[in-house]
Amino acid sequence: MPDINLEEITEKIKNILDTKNIREFRALTEDMNEADLADITEALEPERRVIFFRAISKLSKDTAAEVFAHLIPDTKEALVSQLTAPELGGIVDELFLDDAADLVEELPADVVKRILESASPETRQGINQLLQYQEDSAGSIMTTEYISLRPDMNVEESFRHIREVGTDKETLYTCYVTDPKGILIGVVTVRTMLLSQYADKIGDIMTDSNLISVNTNDDREKVTELFQKYDFIAIPVVDKENHLVGIVTVDDAMEVLEEESTEDFHKMAAILPIDEPYLSMGVLELAKKRIIWLMVLMISATLSGQIITHYQSVFAALPALIASIPMLMDTGGNAGSQSSTLVIRGIAVGELKIFDALKVLFKELRVSLIVGGGLAVVNFFYKYAMSGDLLLSVTVGISLFATVIFAQTIGGMLPLLAKAIGFDPALMAAPIVTTIVDAGSLTMYFAVASKVMNV
Repeated sequence: MPDINLEEITEKIKNILDTKNIREFRALTEDMNEADLADITEALEPERRVIFFRAISKLSKDTAAEVFAHLIPDTKEALVSQLTAPELGGIVDELFLDDAADLVEELPADVVKRILESASPETRQGINQLLQYQEDSAGSIMTTEYISLRPDMNVEESFRHIREVGTDKETLYTCYVTDPKGILIGVVTVRTMLLSQYADKIGDIMTDSNLISVNTNDDREKVTELFQKYDFIAIPVVDKENHLVGIVTVDDAMEVLEEESTEDFHKMAAILPIDEPYLSMGVLELAKKRIIWLMVLMISATLSGQIITHYQSVFAALPALIASIPMLMDTGGNAGSQSSTLVIRGIAVGELKIFDALKVLFKELRVSLIVGGGLAVVNFFYKYAMSGDLLLSVTVGISLFATVIFAQTIGGMLPLLAKAIGFDPALMAAPIVTTIVDAGSLTMYFAVASKVMNV
């Protein structure tokens, strides 16, 4: 279905629900994407929302489960409180296990209790199995619903097995080959099987060299890096003994990537990581997320004030120096932010490693010489044209040149330093870099002024 007019469709849905026209409801919704149905669910009023969801469930529990998985936590919680136990159990049992485990993790304990009571014993067992893995590990985002084959099976037997068990599996295209002990020994795609003879053994057509997998305890960021590097649609997850215990699919990896990117954006803006949608968070909670880093940066920024106080005699001798302080601090902060943003991005996508520090330093030094030189020359002529004071123009030009070099070097190296000592590189973004560069630029400015202008 092409891009829908959400407002128009929602109004039609309201009228259909009010008139209870099942035939029209089916005609309107049966070809719609689950994500679009979730958007409509979010747009409806609470009393119509549960009616709409129940109508979807009657048409297809599988579709209802997919819609439910796309909803925001607050809407899920509201629906859980309104659905009956059989209705809720049917939805949870239709969810893929990793989605069900995510649901349990994101909702309050009393809601989770009702969900687990409504689910089947098999679903409860699967959820509990996934929840035992550490947060942010590969095990926490994997699913145990995959296709496993034996090397002695032939292609015909394998297709028969896929038809028997494949209905509830997250992916059918990639199948995993294990020995009788459950140890991962190879991978085979449906494409390979389709192009092979029915009598061919899986062990003969599978890929067993350079087999790429992750351990249950590996960081989930490592998983996303592998997806980006190799363009996989799924990656097998093994335990310490190399037993296959699950797979991570590309949709889950993309969710992790989105979460990590969002977290990095928050850190780069000096905000503690936020897990909930903006409109769902309370005012006090949002204030708490922001004020902590602002407090730290406010206190650290007093260093700039102390530097200015220390050089009061320079101001007294030449008040014209004051006018250039905002320009120097802003330019230095912007230059440092540019460098830190590029390096943080390089680290995030795997382009830069800790051992690249000297290469980054050398490159940023060369870039800063060009950028700083260009800015200093332009600023010198501008300052001289405005003031006619040669020494003042030279002082500002030299200070600007030194500030840009300092800022870009600091901006390029701090994220790598943070990575080396185990901190998130995103912490060393604009706010931190700007605070450090402000102090450094003021110190260099007054030091240059003292020498050049003898004040």
